[in-house]
Amino acid sequence: MPGDIEHIEYDEFAYFQDNASEYGVPYEGPPVVRRTSVDLGDGRELSALVWGDGPPELVLVHGGAQNAHTWDTVALALGRPLLAVDLPGHGHSDRPADNPDGAVGAEALAGDVARAIRVLAPEARGVVGMSLGGMTSIALAAQAPELVRTLTLVDVTPGVDGPKSHAIAAFVNGPRTFPSFAEILARTIEHNPTRTEASLRRGILHNALQLDDGSWMWRYRRWDDQQGLVGTRREPPNFGRLWDMLGAVEVPVMLVRGMRPQSVVDDADEAELLRRLPNARIEHVEEAGHSVQGDTPLELAALIRDFTGVGR
Repeated sequence: MPGDIEHIEYDEFAYFQDNASEYGVPYEGPPVVRRTSVDLGDGRELSALVWGDGPPELVLVHGGAQNAHTWDTVALALGRPLLAVDLPGHGHSDRPADNPDGAVGAEALAGDVARAIRVLAPEARGVVGMSLGGMTSIALAAQAPELVRTLTLVDVTPGVDGPKSHAIAAFVNGPRTFPSFAEILARTIEHNPTRTEASLRRGILHNALQLDDGSWMWRYRRWDDQQGLVGTRREPPNFGRLWDMLGAVEVPVMLVRGMRPQSVVDDADEAELLRRLPNARIEHVEEAGHSVQGDTPLELAALIRDFTGVGR
């Protein structure tokens, strides 16, 4: 019966106090956050969250199948003006540009992100990229080096491949829709053992849409009928070509590596990064898996602050 459908109201700015309370971040009231969008010049728009009143000091780029709200607790802990983007095909952004090979290309994403940074955060002191966002940030540093003054990679290098990311891909490319919130939550808990249930509940509300029939669909699966999307990928992307781009980066680079089994970075990846960039900073976070910003947001915020100098 239609009247039996439980519809859950969603206000994307209503959960910041919950984030702060869970991780012990001082909370003096709602932060200044607004959603905005940038015209990508081809009929598409890239959506983003702008934190604070001043010019953004950092740009945060989320991973595949995530969205800008994955950084909420990190942003609260930093307490600085910053920009958190929704990559094309994710969150509130429009689909990616058409890609004939059926894979989301880091280079194409980087071009879109560069347009947004030029409009919203041209003087940012650093770009922080997690997973797919890290690959995008490497390509961004190659395409628009003037926009990347420091580069932080969160649990990713170009050495990520199918076997390393198998567990993540199994979750991301799972069911497109779920009959109820309870079912989408159960699957999310099953595949994210390092996260609290409270944080996963918030994450689903930010990352999924409730349809008219009461079912739920991941926001990044809205575009499954388009080429170039996570949901239609048949093979994992090959990011190995980005090693040369990373090796050519001339600004300070930091790798923040989760050390739990869910990480997609291994010792060989770390060694290869140091071979190409001997002065790169390497940080191990013992209690984090792949999602360092979700598992240990305060530790990540402290590393970013120290590395980039924001707030000094």
